[in-house]
Amino acid sequence: MATDIQRIDPLDLQPRKAIGVDLPLSGDAVFNQTFQTKDALKANLLNYFLTNKGERYLNPSFGSNLKSLLFENINSNKLLEIEELIREDLKVFFPRIEPSLLQLRSNPDTNTVVFFLRYALIDSNIEDEVVINFEQ
Repeated sequence: MATDIQRIDPLDLQPRKAIGVDLPLSGDAVFNQTFQTKDALKANLLNYFLTNKGERYLNPSFGSNLKSLLFENINSNKLLEIEELIREDLKVFFPRIEPSLLQLRSNPDTNTVVFFLRYALIDSNIEDEVVINFEQ
């Protein structure tokens, strides 16, 4: 009988040691901290997708430029192009992330775009999803 071995990130074995910064940046002491790999990874993904290239001090290549790309003339071809750019960015900046579902849905009547990413961390049991609503 096969058993599923659970892999635990070594950082998760120290429950009182913070490993990241949570979003939004409005906690009691300026910002909230993350104590689990799953939470830190989700905050890092949100930070990446909500940052435009050139906004990050000393790292101008960091960011997805989603905000500027999404509100050009949106059609199905443009959404496919943006999905491909996101997949390439994930390979470069988050190589241990394996996207299982990536969707961009637009609603031209309300001028909104919904970004949905379901992902898994390679060599671990961490799975989660990110949803971002872009409105203009």
